[in-house]
Amino acid sequence: MTFVDRVRSEGGDGACPQRLVLEHVTSRWGNLILIALLDRSYRFSELRRAIGKVSEKMLTQSLQTLERDGLVHRDAKPVIPPRVDYSLTPLGREAAEQVRALAQWVDERMPAVERAREEYDARRA
Repeated sequence: MTFVDRVRSEGGDGACPQRLVLEHVTSRWGNLILIALLDRSYRFSELRRAIGKVSEKMLTQSLQTLERDGLVHRDAKPVIPPRVDYSLTPLGREAAEQVRALAQWVDERMPAVERAREEYDARRA
């Protein structure tokens, strides 16, 4: 059964586990977290600065979700002050490479998208 078949069989209500993971990986912050962690591990505050404009709460929630899915590893070191590093698991690296490829495609195809938008807007005017 394909991904699309599984989603259809669940009635498209979001209960399909594959659909949930896809939502986590492609979410507003999930994709940026994965792409950033491809380069290196980050401490929480470094990652927040690298991503930009994400609240502490949203970053925490997104990291916990990706950690639960097995994509992000949280390494809490028992030192004072506490130090927590985030990195990709092998599964997370795989997902991040796919997300980065999609982001690169968007970047390369943006002129075509902008032309399509202008043509669409002109037709609608």
